[in-house]
Amino acid sequence: MSELLSYGLMAEKHWREHCPRLVKELETEHRLRAALVEAQERTTADMDRLIRQFRRQGLNPQQAHDQAWELVREKYILLRPERPEPK
Repeated sequence: MSELLSYGLMAEKHWREHCPRLVKELETEHRLRAALVEAQERTTADMDRLIRQFRRQGLNPQQAHDQAWELVREKYILLRPERPEPK
């Protein structure tokens, strides 16, 4: 299994803070690390594809990266925060 790099570590931090029920479920099923690696790999693949696309459209490397990140970040890494459980 791959090691967690910046995207995976970012996902873990965000998920633990904003998606605790998801983290608890994944930990219970012993799938948290695999889910983080998958989020990292999918983010990397989407970013690479979009950066190439934006570069062909004439954006400079930084613009292409920033635009790709804007489109991909909430798809796998910065998931929407869970609603608090009712008390």
